[in-house]
Amino acid sequence: MIRRLFLRVPRYAAALGIILAIVFLYKDVFTVNQTAVALTFLLAILTVSTFWGFAVSAFMSVIAVLAFNYFFLPPINTFAIADPQNWVALFVFLATSLIASQLGTQARQEAHEAEHQRMEVERLYSFSQRLLVSGNVLSLLNAIPNHIVETFGVGAAALYLDYKQKFYRSGVGSPISEEEMKQVTAREEPIIDLSRSLSFVPVRMGTRAIGSLGISGRLLSRHTLEALGTLIGIAFERARAVEELGKTEASREGERLKSALLDSVTHDFRTPLTSIKASVTSLLSSSDHINGQQRELLTVIDEECDRLNGLVGDAAEMARLDAGEFELRLEPNPIREIVAAALQHCKSVIGHRPVHINIAPDLPPVRADFARVKDVLVRLIENANAYTPRDEPITITAEVVNDQLAISVADRGPGIEEVELGLIFDKFYRGKDQRYLVQGTGMGLPIAKAIVEAHGGTIAVTSQLGHGSVFSFTLPLDRSRVPAQ
Repeated sequence: MIRRLFLRVPRYAAALGIILAIVFLYKDVFTVNQTAVALTFLLAILTVSTFWGFAVSAFMSVIAVLAFNYFFLPPINTFAIADPQNWVALFVFLATSLIASQLGTQARQEAHEAEHQRMEVERLYSFSQRLLVSGNVLSLLNAIPNHIVETFGVGAAALYLDYKQKFYRSGVGSPISEEEMKQVTAREEPIIDLSRSLSFVPVRMGTRAIGSLGISGRLLSRHTLEALGTLIGIAFERARAVEELGKTEASREGERLKSALLDSVTHDFRTPLTSIKASVTSLLSSSDHINGQQRELLTVIDEECDRLNGLVGDAAEMARLDAGEFELRLEPNPIREIVAAALQHCKSVIGHRPVHINIAPDLPPVRADFARVKDVLVRLIENANAYTPRDEPITITAEVVNDQLAISVADRGPGIEEVELGLIFDKFYRGKDQRYLVQGTGMGLPIAKAIVEAHGGTIAVTSQLGHGSVFSFTLPLDRSRVPAQ
């Protein structure tokens, strides 16, 4: 307050000096009429109000009225007024000078506010341009406070994100309270503290506050603060979307590379495997020229060739499924026949293990590719057989659920941990506790999933540690054979 008074004293003195200069000019240098004097006073008052404000111009108006009365209205050199009309003239002069001063000051203030708003809009535009540069969420969050300090010339800035419970800071100045920022996020209302030169505004994603922004050292308008909060929310969402798009594209390219690699490897493996298999078969058929030990070794080679051939076949099947290069021959098929064919295929694998089949004889047929669905069941049965103790049974069940046929294969194995349930159908994934105990490549279940989804069905697994797992998949019913309800 005292500092402001000291700044204004020279202005009041200058205003007084201007009035005295006008009096001297028209009293001792030029002789003009009273109207010219009054207009000169008024012009000087308007000029002062434009640059120094209303208070100085109002003071100058009062001094001008007194000087005009004393030096230019009869009787001269006295404050007495002889003619009543001069009272009216002085009142009109004072009113005109005050009103003109007020209008000039108001115009100056509006021009100043317009210029201030223009500068803030330019700064907001510059700030928004900086936000578009980064496509990485972490680098964007670290850069935002620094951008605010540089663009708006504030002392310090801090950004708080609620879901991360983390603060990002830049600049020096008044300490920005973390607790206040959390409160602003919860209340979703801006706070402007004039005494501490602090501003807080929620960062919004649509209508929801996801964090808050704190600024110290300089007060910005409420509209600018709210615009900053909205811009930061939009930039954050954009950066996150760009990052997710990049990850998706990288994942897609990775899958494409895997498919191309599988396709290439399977083609290159087929020829030598065929040659080895043919050679071993030929040697085994020549029983007269080999002894028992040689026959045992050749038998091992023959079995491993079959295993390798199966792995190459799975890889080729995976590549075809990924590329969409397969067709389904959809026909009405009783599920009992598909299950029987699958069990016949797995007969040598499961041996004498008991298999419980719970399938009602009156179940409607499914519209499916017989060979493909049989392949799904074969993979699930072989998987259950691999993880179930030798004396425990496998249970196969089928029932109608929500206009689809649900088929499940239950085992009595060790079960699957909950964290692995979401990964079990991923390509090449093997359970962390079983990958070294059971042979496999992690392609069987992903192939089964692709076949089921190509039929328009779904596949899932439920498991309980120590009690086994249940793999279930659904297939559409053949509508031509389903009776109308």
